[in-house]
Amino acid sequence: MIEARGLVKRYGSVTAVDGLSFTAPPGSVTGFLGPNGSGKSTTMRMVLGLDAPTAGTVTVNGRPYTGYRRPLREVGALLDAGAVASGRSARDHLMWLALSNGIPRTRVDEVLEQVGLASAARRRAGGFSLGMAQRLGIAAALLGDPPVLMFDEPVNGLDPGGVAWVRTLLRSLAGEGRTVFLSSHLMSETALTADRLVIIGRGRLLAETTVADLLAEGGGDRVRVRATDPDELARLLVGRGAAVARDPDGALRVTGATAEEIGDLARGGGLGLLELSPQMVSLEERYMELTRDAGDHTSAPLPEPAAS
Repeated sequence: MIEARGLVKRYGSVTAVDGLSFTAPPGSVTGFLGPNGSGKSTTMRMVLGLDAPTAGTVTVNGRPYTGYRRPLREVGALLDAGAVASGRSARDHLMWLALSNGIPRTRVDEVLEQVGLASAARRRAGGFSLGMAQRLGIAAALLGDPPVLMFDEPVNGLDPGGVAWVRTLLRSLAGEGRTVFLSSHLMSETALTADRLVIIGRGRLLAETTVADLLAEGGGDRVRVRATDPDELARLLVGRGAAVARDPDGALRVTGATAEEIGDLARGGGLGLLELSPQMVSLEERYMELTRDAGDHTSAPLPEPAAS
């Protein structure tokens, strides 16, 4: 388990993390989300003792990371896949990590096989592609067979097969009762992988919840509608308080009315329907709602598609 309580980190006049409290429990994949500059990397560095908190505490299984004599047996982490001596082979890189933490040498070959790098074990890490470097970083995180694992953007550089492999791996690790803490900008992948979410902005907690509850709290599920007279249907829907936008193909995107209500309204107005498709709010949309004003760099909103 990872527990942060009142965590603060200041760099001079800049507050990177501001009173942050959250829990990442065992047996779950906890997605750690936030805009660029929100304090995610700083928080993860404080978990691993790489940065000291200005105030507050963060513990791993009840103790600060720096209190562990053999930390790789307690926490496995991938924060930077490039943090490898380029002239060292994959096997040698893992071997010195194993020897420094009292991990059996046999474990090195086991994790190389697990991440699909057995055939590249004696190649220099400096010649690895980004995807191979990510796999080596994952191997290092798994090396000590730890109960807590932390990953920062672990699917960067991986092909679709590799992305699916990481997703399955993380969920299987959580299924074994381990704590898995995952930072990512890929909302679609997070929705498929994570059970719980910790969302921050400007160093502060915005939400700590499950994926299912966050989506349910949105209350903005849409219905996609194509009608024989979309303008008239849009007028009727707005008249009853629904919000209507138009997709590029002319379909209406309706919130504030169920599919059944739209069907009844169209029938009462003598309008034919060509499509009536309820659509769930996505994690990306809910994330954007929560973090709209929490980023340091905000793009101008895109215009709505013009009505036909």
